[in-house]
Amino acid sequence: MTPLLVLLVVGTVQFGVWLHATHTAQAIAAQALQSTRVSQGSVAAGREQAGALLNAAGRRVILHWSVDVVRDVERAHVAIRGRAQQVLPFLSVPVSVSVSGPVERLTTAG
Repeated sequence: MTPLLVLLVVGTVQFGVWLHATHTAQAIAAQALQSTRVSQGSVAAGREQAGALLNAAGRRVILHWSVDVVRDVERAHVAIRGRAQQVLPFLSVPVSVSVSGPVERLTTAG
């Protein structure tokens, strides 16, 4: 019974680590989207923002990450993929978030 209880507790901790990694990736993707979608923004700015934040805040939470940033005339999109830190050695949990929004356009009144 004890090994099952230990596995249950460690599994719960692994779920918490995955949840934290997903929330971290979501917040970083939202920041990168803001850098991409503003009128003076770019794909490079979004990718740089995401990379800097992942290296600073998510380095120990999200492993083997990749960032995909796309911007066209109307929409911007940021996707972050990686792996959550492992608590259980046999369980590698993927983290994948995606956000998108309209590109900011300045127009004249009239």
